[in-house]
Amino acid sequence: MPKRFRLTRRFPVAMTEDGYRKLKAFARDAGLDEGEALSFLFENFNSVINEDNLTHRLRIFNSELDDRKR
Repeated sequence: MPKRFRLTRRFPVAMTEDGYRKLKAFARDAGLDEGEALSFLFENFNSVINEDNLTHRLRIFNSELDDRKR
């Protein structure tokens, strides 16, 4: 029997414009709303990422973060 889909947590999220546009596009293409799309991505995180790419992209993101905050 499938697990019941119940949104139990709400939290304020700050996102970049690029990140939000990609989230909206992913949600639209998948037929989900943004909250459902985030739930899907995080519930299935290990199977939807490439660990080597994640580590590399995270390193780049962190190195640019201070400049992007200005």
